[in-house]
Amino acid sequence: MFSRACEYGIRAMICIARATAEGQRVTLDQVASKTASPVAFTSKVLQKLARAGLVSSTKGPGGGFALPRAQAKNVLLSDIVSVIDGDAIYTACGLGLPHCSADKPCALHDRFMAVREELRNMLEATSMNDLATQMDLPGASFRC
Repeated sequence: MFSRACEYGIRAMICIARATAEGQRVTLDQVASKTASPVAFTSKVLQKLARAGLVSSTKGPGGGFALPRAQAKNVLLSDIVSVIDGDAIYTACGLGLPHCSADKPCALHDRFMAVREELRNMLEATSMNDLATQMDLPGASFRC
């Protein structure tokens, strides 16, 4: 559903939020390792997120990435998706057709609109703080 870059970006943000909550900054190499993402790819993703102001980056000794809890409460999944993948997830045709619209709908158009709206609601209602906190729950499949 999301691009690989977006998936890595979400996982990276969760790791950064968790580390910051524990009073630490994380380096690019640490984020890449914890998210099982190639370093160069992770660098590009984190640059986009930092330029958008979703995560802070400090260079030099003691530097790294941080996402303070107050900010993590305001960074939504929809923000990350928008920065990395754009808004196509909300507008593109479910069948990938280039000219699908309300005027000329594909066979899935109306049903897919409902799915997209539900997805938008979930993305806009889930913060990085929510996800970072839920990673501690028993049975969580992803841990930083």
